Amino acid sequence: MASPRTRRLKIDHELLLSRFADWPTIKISATAGMPPELYRFTYALKGLYVNAAGEILERDSHVLEVNLSLDYPRRSPQCRMLTPVFHPNFDEATVCIGDFWAASEGLDDLIIRIGRMIAYQEYNTRSPLNGLAARWAAEHTNMLPIDSRIVAPPHDKGELEIATDTTPIEVSDVDLD
Repeated sequence: MASPRTRRLKIDHELLLSRFADWPTIKISATAGMPPELYRFTYALKGLYVNAAGEILERDSHVLEVNLSLDYPRRSPQCRMLTPVFHPNFDEATVCIGDFWAASEGLDDLIIRIGRMIAYQEYNTRSPLNGLAARWAAEHTNMLPIDSRIVAPPHDKGELEIATDTTPIEVSDVDLD
């Protein structure tokens, strides 16, 4: 009989495959392990990055690496962007997921939340990893979200609801790690 962790890894993988099949904004671009313990996701969403000259520019493609450690799901996945992202809750080594990760949350929902963060549909400026990005976001709320498209399909893959309110959500009532 498989361990609880292995069962969880299998369930997560099946959910990811079914939820993002034929979905244009999130793709599983690589995995390692069987069941997978390491993923790479490619997001086809508008987000921001800073070029070598220090200019804040848009990017249409982003790559995320997710490592499910031996302590997963008791401990949160280790998430890091492989493409630069200018966002209050990202730095070169980490994506801050501490304000919403729970072992009961599916990995598919976490991947969607990170997509919403890339698009500036969600962000937290109160306890940022990137203070410059937090200040920029606070000063440019009229430009947010950067991408207002629906990031992922609903669980049931039924009819998609049309997003009528694209006001970004600033997570500010919760402390981050």
